[in-house]
Amino acid sequence: MQSDNFLWFRLFVLLPLLLLLTSCAAGDAQFTAESPAGFWFGLWHGVISFITLIIHLFNSGVSVYEVNNTGGWYDFGFLLGVICIWGGGGHVSCKSAANKKHDQEWEEIGDKVEIKVMSKLKEWAEDEETKDNDEDWDEVKEKVEKKLKRKIREWAEKD
Repeated sequence: MQSDNFLWFRLFVLLPLLLLLTSCAAGDAQFTAESPAGFWFGLWHGVISFITLIIHLFNSGVSVYEVNNTGGWYDFGFLLGVICIWGGGGHVSCKSAANKKHDQEWEEIGDKVEIKVMSKLKEWAEDEETKDNDEDWDEVKEKVEKKLKRKIREWAEKD
């Protein structure tokens, strides 16, 4: 019941907001060669460009970009609006930096675990006194080391 109310709320709030946003879309008769769109309208058209693109798919009378514009200033405003609202790729570097930090932390943990396990295995192997067993322990040590590295790597790579 509550989700139905939320659905109606979204419909009555988002629909008028969508109509308001597209009321000043590019490509209407408001702009002419004598009265071209300038920087501020370019900025606005950049902000609503995605919504205008969707409307343009169903209505060829609405354009994403205003043809009657002042040139460079309109273009600058349009690009600034698109970049500010829809992103300019800066968030990608933040995510990769966070991922790098996360990976580095797990790498450090893995190294510490590996050193501890190897030292314990070495102590365990040194407790044995016969030479024949030393060769066996070296083989066991290598197998355990490989398996631990693989398991820790698999565990660390899981989401």
